[in-house]
Amino acid sequence: MQCANMLLRKIVRSSVLPFAAQHGMKKDLFPLSRTLSLSLCLKQEKSCEPSEKLDLDEWKKVMKSGLQEDVSETVSEPKDLSSLAAARETLEMWRLAGRAVPENISEDELKTFMECTSKSAKKKYLKYLHVKELHKKNDKRKKRERRLEAQNEASNTDETKKSSFVYLSSSTMDKTYNWRAAQSMIFGQPLVFDMSYEKEMSIREVTNAVRQLVLSESCNRRSVDPFHIHFCNFKDDSLYHREFIKQYRGAWGKLLITATDQCYTEIFPKDKLIYLTADSPKVMKTFEHDKIYIVGSMVDKSIKRGVSLARAKRLGLETAALPLEKYLLWSTGAKNLTLDQMMHILLTLKDTADWRKALEFVPKRKYCGFVNKPVKELKKTLDLINTLKLGKGREEAENRFAKNHPKRYKIK
Repeated sequence: MQCANMLLRKIVRSSVLPFAAQHGMKKDLFPLSRTLSLSLCLKQEKSCEPSEKLDLDEWKKVMKSGLQEDVSETVSEPKDLSSLAAARETLEMWRLAGRAVPENISEDELKTFMECTSKSAKKKYLKYLHVKELHKKNDKRKKRERRLEAQNEASNTDETKKSSFVYLSSSTMDKTYNWRAAQSMIFGQPLVFDMSYEKEMSIREVTNAVRQLVLSESCNRRSVDPFHIHFCNFKDDSLYHREFIKQYRGAWGKLLITATDQCYTEIFPKDKLIYLTADSPKVMKTFEHDKIYIVGSMVDKSIKRGVSLARAKRLGLETAALPLEKYLLWSTGAKNLTLDQMMHILLTLKDTADWRKALEFVPKRKYCGFVNKPVKELKKTLDLINTLKLGKGREEAENRFAKNHPKRYKIK
């Protein structure tokens, strides 16, 4: 009996007390263990009566309930602490597995990740964040490289240090351009963009037209003598308007242009208006500074012929086409030009009145070169060459060709 008591005392001391101290058992176990040890001591001294027995079953129940409560507390504790930490551990595991996971993720993004219903949705969201992070890093790297290049150029160019010219920052140049545009709104020659072709275009074509108009406005603002740009037949909350807000954002309300829903015939006299269209039978010879030119704000992938010409005739306006065939050896493609190309051509004509310089802005894929001789003589020569190839009227054709080109061809 004494051996059994000694063994039970050792079990209580070696198991209950250290286990409770390490795992944070409830305080109820300490008095329980203390009472058990005291009762054992008393039983050892008194040689207990048979009715006084140690209730081991009750002690086991108490121990099991304490262990279960402790385990439940330890299991529920990480959930209560932070479910975000578990999500971050999951992301770290996926990163080690080689998946596309962002390096830095905010709490809002982590909550969005946890709200994803499926595993594939979580993967797609993490891939999106990863690509977004890569784009940001590339932008920062490019900015840093540009800054270093600018510093190197500034340090390497001794000529700029020795010259007496003052370096103008981009903000100063913008102020200069804006001042010119402000002056053009008072004294400049008007240039009208007809914005009434929204129904004839698809959404993609309207988007392309607005991009070309943005390039046209930028080119005009940077010129020496800019036009006063008018956007006529321009309606608020139209597709044009929404695309302009997307392109300019907050700068849309600060543009030095005139945007109105009125037609150009209500603003300017009709005898001053000339509608520029590639379908016009009349060819433009010279640039007139006292006229107001109209350009249709239309981009047509399907090349709808006659739309702008019909509109000009309906309004009773004079029309004109650029003399492309007169100065260019046209090869392939349509003679329709983009809006920014038209702006470059008109600005060059306004400043220099030189068609050769102005038509350099026509895409080179559309023509073979500039015409050195009048077109009529060139056509006669081509007709003679064709007749020689066919063998019809050979002698007569040779004589005519020899008269036109005596140096190249000698009469036998």
